[in-house]
Order: sequence, then structure tokens, then C-alpha cells
Amino acid sequence: MDIRLKATWLVCRQECIPQEGEFALQLPLRSSTALNGAAFDAALASQPAELPGAHQAALRDDGRRLAVRVAGLPASVRGQALELFPETPNILVAAAAPGDAPGPRTWTQRWDGDAWTADLPVSPDRADSPARLPLVLVAGGQGWRADAAVEGDWPAPAPVAGLSPALQAALQANAAAGGASPAGGSLLPPAAQAVPAGTFALALLGALVGGLVLNLMPCVFPVLAIKVLGFARHGGDRRAQRLGGLAYGAGVVLSFVLLGALMLALRAAGQQLGWGFQLQSPAVVAALAALFTVIGLNLAGVFEFGRFVPNGVATLQARHPVADAGLSGVLAVAVASPCTAPFMGASLGLAVGLPVAQALAIFAAIGLGMALPYLAATWVPAVAGWLPRPGAWMDVFRKFMAFPMFGTAVWLLWVLGQQSGIDGAGALLALLVALAFVLWALGLGLAGRTRWVVGALAVALAAFLLPSLGPLVVAPAPATAAAGERWQPWSPGRVQALLAGGQPVFVDFTAAWCVTCQYNKKTTLASAEVLAALDAARVQTLRADWTRRDAAITAELQRLGRGGVPVYLLQAPGQAPVVLSEVLSVADVKAALARL
Repeated sequence: MDIRLKATWLVCRQECIPQEGEFALQLPLRSSTALNGAAFDAALASQPAELPGAHQAALRDDGRRLAVRVAGLPASVRGQALELFPETPNILVAAAAPGDAPGPRTWTQRWDGDAWTADLPVSPDRADSPARLPLVLVAGGQGWRADAAVEGDWPAPAPVAGLSPALQAALQANAAAGGASPAGGSLLPPAAQAVPAGTFALALLGALVGGLVLNLMPCVFPVLAIKVLGFARHGGDRRAQRLGGLAYGAGVVLSFVLLGALMLALRAAGQQLGWGFQLQSPAVVAALAALFTVIGLNLAGVFEFGRFVPNGVATLQARHPVADAGLSGVLAVAVASPCTAPFMGASLGLAVGLPVAQALAIFAAIGLGMALPYLAATWVPAVAGWLPRPGAWMDVFRKFMAFPMFGTAVWLLWVLGQQSGIDGAGALLALLVALAFVLWALGLGLAGRTRWVVGALAVALAAFLLPSLGPLVVAPAPATAAAGERWQPWSPGRVQALLAGGQPVFVDFTAAWCVTCQYNKKTTLASAEVLAALDAARVQTLRADWTRRDAAITAELQRLGRGGVPVYLLQAPGQAPVVLSEVLSVADVKAALARL
């Protein structure tokens, strides 16, 4: 019997870092478990032992401290320092450390004869007032459980954390400038609500312009270049060019609408999703990397589809050029959609809170903006005149276009490395090599039987590698955050703690699959001028990594009126927060810091 566990937890000291992992245990059902008897005995022995008797926990200092007294501990641990773990969450300060004197984030302990006593800080964010507090005490790998009755009256619990008035006002202003309409005191409407016609028109215009800018994403260049090759292939056939343009535009618009509808449906079902959610899945990233590798190998002439598929399938592209153009539009959307462009982020943030018809209209406007350049080119006769006549250059250009395809596969491989670690990236690279070997073997121009023997060996090798390497591709990478790094992991609690301490905060909402994010990170955010300005203003920099699905980051983006990344937020105590442009410049950051 296989027992599997997927767990998420927080590792806390001075700050809390979220981590996750997957674990597996195999237990034989028909044979003896005696071989694992020692492990079972050790696990049972490590369980905390119940301490009999009455234990006390008394509130003092107006409920800000808790004095605990535990009796009945073994004589062997008397005089030793113990570790304490409360079973009830959010009652005591989670990251409190032992100290010589009590403080807001420290606790003290001592022995009073045979009784162990401790003075513990009560969490200021406590939301419960329990009458009993179960505690686990640990020394030398052994634990004891004590259930202490709480004496005294708990003060009123802290209200549920919400937006400060300044943050609420600033976010409403940002939402209004970007076309959102907060209602009921929250950034996004609690239910889908229509917006005024003028606001909706501005959102459509922003979506259209954002779609236009998506054509500048490097990962889209190969798809557009293939369309240019199709231009030349059609030559002077204006009707074929225009039909291809319309089909490409229809494929782009329909893909955006379907992708938006899927996102809205999943969100309505309770999923915390945002724009680009499809590339938060390592399996989808790996599949796209394989697709671009196959296209690149085909363009380079390593294999031809006609060698190992029926002739009717191999000639589909030539016999149905309109369908081929539509599918290329779908491919362009698959690689371009995860990023947001200027004017597009606010429109997406608005779309998720609109009625379905208006929301899908915004997604359609993004698709129309992306398809517009190619669509216009197919209907402008002068464009065809700029291209050389069909000839031998087309074969050279076709093979050259294999390299951008391989470059896109490398980018996707890097994205997967951020999600699944170096082992996942290496596993995917090995599987891509095996895939290339299979395609090469099946495309050999050998006699029929020889080709199929070599191909069968290649397929057998790929089938052998897939079950062993496949799980590594989708396994989560271990969460790491070195102390002292400039960019620390983001969390809502960390932001509030820094602001409460009087320190400004700059948050970079980013993802590995977002090309705009990576460009800004390597240019503006790495600029010596920006880093010096951040240091001069004593700004703490945090990074909210949305590479994998993260419900907390998704919720924060919704509160900011944004549906995707990048988003850049500058907050300072007592000042209205500022949401900067998606395409970040050194001047933008320095100007915002100068106003602190």
C-alpha cells in the first residue's frame, strides 16, 4: 500500500517562510511489517506523553503576557531548558525566541522546584480566547503534553486585518485611474457588476493597446516569423493571404476568449487564479517546451511529418492553409498570454470583476490587438511588395527559424527550473533529447524495416526514461531564502510588520514565465542608481514570486486591481501606496522614492 502526503508549512524564526513537500511511504499488506518494527516503535515512542495533574496558565499585563506553570515533568529534565509548542494557533507569538528578559518577541523560562514556569508573549493578532491551552514541551527529543486551564479574562481579540484607510483610498484611486470601480469598501466588487460605458470603453482601449504590445514579446517572434514565411509562400495570391490573416486573427481572438472564460469559470468555482495561470503548471511548461522542440526539429529538417504519419495527415497543412493559420494563432496566444503589457494590467484587473459578457469582451479586445498587425498586413497590398519572391531563400529561412524555436524551448526550460529546481530542468532536458532521438530515428531515410527497428529502439529508450524522469519535472523546487539577501520573500504579515516598524517597502510581483518581469528585473531593478536610491531611502525590497500558483499573491493582486504580473508596489508608513507602471524605468522608481 502506498501512502502519500502533500504538506505545506511555515518555517519561522524572525520571519516565516512558506515551504511545501511531497512524501511517500510503502507498507506491505500481505507480508510482515516486522522489518519496519523499529521505525514504528521509534515513532510511537516520540509521541508526547500526557502529563497528569493540574497545570496553570494565567493572563497578566492586561492580557499581553501569559504565565504558564507545568508540574509533573520527569526528574531527569529538571533544570534543563525546554522547547515549547502551543497546539492552538494564533494565540502566542509564533516567532518568539527564548531570552533573558520578557519582551514583545521573547519569552523566559525557569524552574520553581519541580515545576517548570514560563512567561510568554500573547500574539497581538490573536482572534480567539480559549479557556484551555494545550502545550507540548520538548527536551532531548522527548515530548510531554500539558493541558493548562487559562485564568483571567482575555482582552478583546484583534479585529480581522484589513486595508488601512490610506491604502484603501490609494487603491481606489489606482483602480479608478485604471478603469476599476471598487464597491462596498473593497477593491473588487463582491459580485460581478457592470461599469459605466465610459470606463468600459477605456478598459477596452487599454486591452487593445496591451494586445498590440504583446507582439513585441521575444517568445512570439518565432510564430510571427513563420507567418511572414507564409506570406512569401502565398506570393501574389491576395485572397489566400487575406483568408490566412482572418483565420490567424480568429484563432488569436478565440483563444483569448476561451482562456479568459476558463479563468473566470475556475475563479467562480473558488480557485485563486490570475492571468498566466496556465504557465504556473510545470506540466504545461514542459509540454510547450516539447512542442517548440518538435517544431524546431521539423524546421531544421531533422524529420518530416510525412515520413511517419499517414499521407492524408501529412498534407493537412497544404490542403487546409486556413486551419493552419488559425492554429498558429492559438500557438501565439499560448506563449504570449502569460505576460501583461502597459494598459493591459488594469483592464485584466477590471475584467475579473465584471459580468461575463463584458469580461469576455475585454479578453477579445486583447486578442484583436495582438492579431491586428498581421491582420492589417494581409489587407494592405504594399506589405506583400516588401517581401522577396518565393525561391530558394525560403528553405534557408525555414531552417534559420528553427533557432528561435529552440531559444523559446530554452526559455521554457529555464522557467521550469524556477518551478521544479535543477533536477526538474535536467530531467526535462534529458526527455527532450530522447524525443529528438525518436524523431530523428523515425525520420531516417533507410529501408522500411531498418528504419522501424531503429525507431523502435529509440521509442523504447524514451519509454524507459519517461516514468523515472517525468516525476522530477513536476516536483516542486525546495523553497530557499538566504538571510541577508536584498530581495526577501513577500508575505502580507511581513509587509505589515515592516510598515509598523517605520520602514518603507517595495514589492516586486513577478514570475519566471513573465518576459516583461525578467526584463525589468535585469535592467531597472538591477540598476546601480535604483539600488542606491532604495538604500538611501531605507526601503526594504520584497519579491512575491508567482511562478507557481500562490493564493496569497493572487488575492493581493486582486486587491491591487491587477489580474497578472508584473506589478510594482511602493508603500511607506503614513503615505498613500503607489502602484508603478508595468514597464518599469529608472526614472519612475527614483521619482517615486523621491516622494517618500
